[in-house]
Amino acid sequence: MKRVDIKANFSCNNKCVFCVQGNKRYKYEDKSTERVKEILKEAKKKHDMVVFTGGEVTIRNDLPELVSYARDLGFKKIQLQTNGRRFAYKSFCKTMIKSGANEFGLALHGPTAEVHDGLTGAEGSFDQTTAGMKNLTSMAQWVSVNCVITKPGYKHFPELADLLIKLGVNQYQFAFIHINEIIKNDPELIEEVVPKKSEVMPCIKKGLQKGIDAGVHVMTEAIPFCFMEGYESYIAEYDKIPGGDVYDADFSIEDYENYRKTQGKIKAEKCKKCKYYKICEGPWKEYPEIFGWDEFKPVKK
Repeated sequence: MKRVDIKANFSCNNKCVFCVQGNKRYKYEDKSTERVKEILKEAKKKHDMVVFTGGEVTIRNDLPELVSYARDLGFKKIQLQTNGRRFAYKSFCKTMIKSGANEFGLALHGPTAEVHDGLTGAEGSFDQTTAGMKNLTSMAQWVSVNCVITKPGYKHFPELADLLIKLGVNQYQFAFIHINEIIKNDPELIEEVVPKKSEVMPCIKKGLQKGIDAGVHVMTEAIPFCFMEGYESYIAEYDKIPGGDVYDADFSIEDYENYRKTQGKIKAEKCKKCKYYKICEGPWKEYPEIFGWDEFKPVKK
């Protein structure tokens, strides 16, 4: 199934310091209803799955209209990538399901309000997001959760896994922070937000194992094979991310998988000695630009 990601807007009701979109909310206006429909109509020619993302798409008043339009065009899977806060309202859940949304990708970055709200910059976001998960799972909807690995949050990921399992989500992913330009140019923010990959792995593996034992789909993103001994089959880039295109701010990316491999991520010369070299994408390039390559140990062939 080929998918298209449409970044419909960059406005958002959270202010996550780690957001990969950086300051786009201040640079780009939200796409109009007509423009999103134009993109949907064009994208349907070669895609059968659409992901509405941003920014925060659920704060768009026209979202039910856009989702219904995608359904009527014939998209088989319609996913909303969201911070999940508006799904705390059951009426909103019912509206989006009725409109045609059939997959929900929510985001939770810690197991408590103290951790999560501290990262999102939005008091009350933890309570709303977890309430949204409860509502959607109670309505038998497919719920996947993205958890960004940050310095304030990663030590709590085993407890976060326990919470997600308790909430009944279908899938969760631990995604290593993609360092945005704001963080990259601020040494204090780097120190505050970005952990070392080698430091996070015990907590990440423990959190993965909890999901594996509970029968929940789990995966990681942006963690190379050399850190994932024993958990290699849970690397999302290996075989779990569907191919597709992205309509971003004022440009589009054809074949996002190729973009990740050739422009977004990077491998060192020594990686050629690793038995996973051909299938590993390496880290997002900003990470070794800041921390270097010492942590990365090629796995012997």
